[in-house]
Amino acid sequence: MHCATDIRAAVGSNGFDIVVCPYLTTKIPADVHSKWTCIIVHPGPVGDRGPHSLDWAIRERQPLWGVTALTAVEEMDAGPIWSTRVFPLPAERKSVVYNTVVADAAIECLLEALDKAADPARSPIPQGEAPRPVAHTRTRPAMRRNDRAICWSDDAEEILSLVHAGDGSPGAGAIIGGAPVLVYDAFLGQVDPQAPPGAVIGRSDHAVEVACGDASLWIGRLQPRTGDRPSCKGPAVRVLAAAGFPVRAIPCERTGPCREIRYRREGDVGYLEFDFYNGAMDTARCDRLLAAFTHAAVQDTKVLVLANTGPYFSNGIDLNAVEWSGDPEGETWRNLLAINNVCRAILTCSTQVTVAAVSGNAGAGGVVLASSADLVVATEAVVFNPHYRTIGLSGSEFHTYTLPRRVGSASARRLLNECQPLDAAGALDLGMIDAVAPSGRFGEWVAELAGECAHPARWAAIMAAKRTRSIDLNSVEAAELRRMAQDIFLDRNEFRRKRQEFVYKKSQRPSTAATGS
Repeated sequence: MHCATDIRAAVGSNGFDIVVCPYLTTKIPADVHSKWTCIIVHPGPVGDRGPHSLDWAIRERQPLWGVTALTAVEEMDAGPIWSTRVFPLPAERKSVVYNTVVADAAIECLLEALDKAADPARSPIPQGEAPRPVAHTRTRPAMRRNDRAICWSDDAEEILSLVHAGDGSPGAGAIIGGAPVLVYDAFLGQVDPQAPPGAVIGRSDHAVEVACGDASLWIGRLQPRTGDRPSCKGPAVRVLAAAGFPVRAIPCERTGPCREIRYRREGDVGYLEFDFYNGAMDTARCDRLLAAFTHAAVQDTKVLVLANTGPYFSNGIDLNAVEWSGDPEGETWRNLLAINNVCRAILTCSTQVTVAAVSGNAGAGGVVLASSADLVVATEAVVFNPHYRTIGLSGSEFHTYTLPRRVGSASARRLLNECQPLDAAGALDLGMIDAVAPSGRFGEWVAELAGECAHPARWAAIMAAKRTRSIDLNSVEAAELRRMAQDIFLDRNEFRRKRQEFVYKKSQRPSTAATGS
């Protein structure tokens, strides 16, 4: 909701008993909160107020934070308390915190608040009487642009917390290579880089390394600060190159940021773990993931687990990288071929049982990539968006084979056409995934499952079933790519417009077909 008019229009003349306002960014009009009980879900503990509570908490590296469900009154965040939860605040970017611990706490608070509000004998507690489990809560001002400005002479961890507080939006302002930019996707680099603060001292793949006061930071995403002109996030190397900075003159660190893809093994089980920013997989990431999968598949293990370590499993191709490429249509095509290669490798793996362990949300090609594995398991909090239509694409990644194989042709068409999200329980009911893990022990549970799959009898049965599959993947891919060529190069479903609405944040309905934001 962006203004009082939007709120009034949403409520309308409906006969609601309660109005729930999660993620509220504007004040509820008095004529609304005086007519209905309006429950606000505030991303802060009892006593905390302000529009950027979570931003300040991350910026200040608060060890403990919370979520509170309260009644809307005339003063913002000042109403009586229905419920609250507190939790350790992870040192992660804001979008990750929001989508994990804050979201979990918000759901618990909201369910408790609705139970209480439905009981006439119960009422919320005035804020002055409610316990304050987090010390030093207070009314905080809005975080302004100057509050988000990076000073490269500060310690790296101080700068990192500032970047985290604005990631994914609105970013942290900085000057890199003489260019004014917004910084995202940062993580710690080397100690004592022996360079003046603010100097670009390294690059690796899409990221650049910048010297700080005591260490360095790797920066994966930048956005030009171009005033009123539209801009979008992009790979840091490309953004700086477009600004005229001689990126190619910077030493290329092949052992630089290695957090995105890692391989490890435990006995008969190999783990291929990845963490792509917002789940977006550009051409280079797909190529690196394919190389890592190929390496893992020839090891003397029996089971290969593909698992995300960040908040997303995969959302398919990277539309922001596409937009920054200088050849969006051509880069889209290259990106599709690259992710197809990954899916083909998983589908045709004849040496190991493959398990997709999905602990973060997945969309479009990312859903199909997971579905390419022999077994797909997920946490109960995962949301799947298998469709492509909202971005103007008909889809690739062998989805016309993979989805019907799992859920049937009718359900596959419905998933692709209706564009509705699907929770883990619903995906299990449809057969899109094979199991939902018990809450709170996903890693341990996946290890147990992988161990069971490595047992000789079960391993032999799964491998035998794989050998009986008979499908011409070349024909499947060719048919999908014929349709995609019309989507991309003939723009028959307005892919260009929808892509640009997504990357420039013009659309009111965000798509999950691909991300890089």
